[in-house]
Amino acid sequence: MESKYKNIIFDLGGVLVDLNPQHCYDAFKSIGIANVESLMHTDAGHRQLLQLETGRMTEEDFYAGVRQMTGSKASDEQICWAWNQFLERIAEEKKHKLLEIRRNHRVYLLSNTNVMHWNYSANHLLPLGNYGVDDYFDRVFLSYELHLSKPSPEIFKETLRLAGIKAEETLFIDDMKENCDAAQSLGINTWQNVHNNDWLDENELFE
Repeated sequence: MESKYKNIIFDLGGVLVDLNPQHCYDAFKSIGIANVESLMHTDAGHRQLLQLETGRMTEEDFYAGVRQMTGSKASDEQICWAWNQFLERIAEEKKHKLLEIRRNHRVYLLSNTNVMHWNYSANHLLPLGNYGVDDYFDRVFLSYELHLSKPSPEIFKETLRLAGIKAEETLFIDDMKENCDAAQSLGINTWQNVHNNDWLDENELFE
């Protein structure tokens, strides 16, 4: 029987990766930076994160910006380590499911992320035995490489164009309603993953 969708596009954080903001804040405190949580919610903090996420700020500039905003003398390595504590794990069950889904679908990743979080995910969270990124996904689309971010419709248009796929043949899975709404506006089928592991129980999505 032919699959309902030819293409499945997964989000990363909150769909594949379990996120733990408090673990990140605690990690920053452990290197002497106690006010990261409040800074992230300021206009300046939000602008810096958006620039990082869309590739308009380098990794080195991010580290320097954290030190400037906090008065910290923490090293690049310490800040990178604390920042990556935001990402907790990817359950093995999800990795096995991705491999299974890819047998009958083209599978893509579309994520609002930054270079540090992606490298940590690709090198530490996604590997399973000899399997890695190229085994799960036909192609990976990252906001910091595209210089675009969800929920802008432009990032979805670019993903469809670069992948050479049709909106009506595609299912997009994301945890954020506004991202699903943006994809739907272009004719992409969507499914909102409200709780982190919900999509694992929705086998009919991948039939």
